[in-house]
Amino acid sequence: MNATPASPMLHHGVGTLAFLAELSQALAVSLDLETTLAETVDRVLGFMQAEAASLFLIETDGSRSVLQCHICAGPIDVRGLRLALGQGVVGRAVAENAIQLVTDAAHDPRVWRAADETHAFDTRSLVCAPLATAAGPIGALEIINRRDGRPFTAADAELLGVIAAPAALAINNARMARDLVQQQRLKREFDLARRLQRSLLPRRRRDGFPIVAVNRPAHEVSGDFYDYFDLPDGRIGFVVGDVSGKGMDAALLMVRAASLLRWLGMESPAPADWLARANRELCLTAQDGRFVCALVGCCDADATRVRFAGAGFPPVLVWRDGTFTEYAAGGPPLGIAADMTFAEMDIALDQGTLYAYSDGATDVRAADGRPIGTAGIRELIARHAAAAPEARLRALLAELRHMRLVDDTTLLTIEAAHGGQPERVLERRIRAAPEELRGLRVALRGALDGLGVEPELRDRLVLAIDEACANIIRHGYGPDGDGHIELRLTREGNLLSFELCDQAPCADPQRLRPRPLGECRSGGFGLALIDAVMDDWQLEPAPGGCGNRLTLRKRIACIDDEDSDGS
Repeated sequence: MNATPASPMLHHGVGTLAFLAELSQALAVSLDLETTLAETVDRVLGFMQAEAASLFLIETDGSRSVLQCHICAGPIDVRGLRLALGQGVVGRAVAENAIQLVTDAAHDPRVWRAADETHAFDTRSLVCAPLATAAGPIGALEIINRRDGRPFTAADAELLGVIAAPAALAINNARMARDLVQQQRLKREFDLARRLQRSLLPRRRRDGFPIVAVNRPAHEVSGDFYDYFDLPDGRIGFVVGDVSGKGMDAALLMVRAASLLRWLGMESPAPADWLARANRELCLTAQDGRFVCALVGCCDADATRVRFAGAGFPPVLVWRDGTFTEYAAGGPPLGIAADMTFAEMDIALDQGTLYAYSDGATDVRAADGRPIGTAGIRELIARHAAAAPEARLRALLAELRHMRLVDDTTLLTIEAAHGGQPERVLERRIRAAPEELRGLRVALRGALDGLGVEPELRDRLVLAIDEACANIIRHGYGPDGDGHIELRLTREGNLLSFELCDQAPCADPQRLRPRPLGECRSGGFGLALIDAVMDDWQLEPAPGGCGNRLTLRKRIACIDDEDSDGS
């Protein structure tokens, strides 16, 4: 009886360990995936004394996973060959996550013969080991036909399984390194696109300029944009746009559309003609069915009249004397049909405020998961109508962000400027009762978020104002007191001023001296906290001599045009 031939592992125990060490060392040198794959197959082919070897990896093909041959060695080239999971010996090795040994390929039903028939190759015996990882197999390593003509043995199969372990680890590491490089490249590209987009947004103007706008991307880059610029005749041109789609393609179209609309608008055409010319140009260059929704127009320097035209844009709202008037922007989006015409409107703004917004604002999801719609936008505008334009837009955006943005969001207002006065951020009047303080804290936190105040400082400021109000209720009005507290928050540059007014009996400022925080006993914490948080504070009788006025001031980091909201 002939003895079963010894396997390389049994025949060369020390040599096998040396080979595994050399293989692991060689694979650790490079994190390049193709180099790792080629190194694995070449070394395994020589050590196992096989006629051919191939390495398959799991790839995604549409909605399904397939095995694709990435590298092979031997008399036939099957690179690019794709097999379904479970198909042939390779597919079964991965599907079952188990080594497959075939001693007689001619009579084994597991063998997929199509490659032999195509390349006139005779597969006699083969072994296939899954490339197993902790997360499951990522592919398979296959060797075909021993060079001595004998069939592979169980020992050969065991050895290939041992070799596949460091190979799988190296390939997985190389894949992760490749993915990391791709992620870093994409991040650099997105950062570049984001900087390019920001460079197209106009610098905020504070010299009595009537237009204020903010933009908030839902993802890495924005498909929304806005612009405003001085025209030769003294009027001010403005643009708000929204590009269809997401990602880098939409970002590139946004850059092109924003540049085109600004360039055409600088020639001071009528808004309808402005859109028609932009539409013809975009129809020649826009691809893949992408389009641009836009609102363009101009106003006089005093913001008393506004003339505008829209292309697929949400209705414009004008808030005046506590009521809304809606103006449909009309017209189809740009880039769909070259021969479209657009209607324009000319309205007297008087003392009102015009609001233009992209559909990302109305698509924001409320707590119940449904879009807030135009009704939700109206409610937010009415709630913050008393604030100055910049504070108002920041507060609107802050509330939208606290819900759930699902699309890029842009808001733009046109309103006669209130030059030279501190910016009103928040006004709130509450009953002098402890249960009223929660609502005040929520409103103040939202206003400070709207200003972009860093969260830790925001919370300390809210706590300080809460303590001041609690002291007014406890020590000013007393347990049987009945009255109100008024909070006014204004901003002048980077100085925040909090003013608390009450109608309680006048307090003696000389008796209010904070102790160090470490020396405070229960009940004496409020003044010490206020003194620690605020830059300065002052208590004085309210105008008219009835009640008190507490003014607290805090300087914050300047919020410039490079802030996270693009405002």
